Amino acid sequence: MNAKIEKAIGNNIRVLREKAGLTQEQLSARLQVSGCDITRSALAKIEVGQRHLYPDEIMAIKTILVVSFEEIFHI
Repeated sequence: MNAKIEKAIGNNIRVLREKAGLTQEQLSARLQVSGCDITRSALAKIEVGQRHLYPDEIMAIKTILVVSFEEIFHI
């Protein structure tokens, strides 16, 4: 994936997480409970565009943050 796009998506996730009032640690814990093995460190890398997202992770983030795909993928 394009690095610019990955950074934009990661930033969107950070903004949406903060809007939901969650820390990286809290979101990663909720993701782990839902079956996605994402550590806080991995989430931090996603938010700065240094780690790719997998489809199941996107679905879990969407569900936990109660957001749309458009909000996650808005460029």
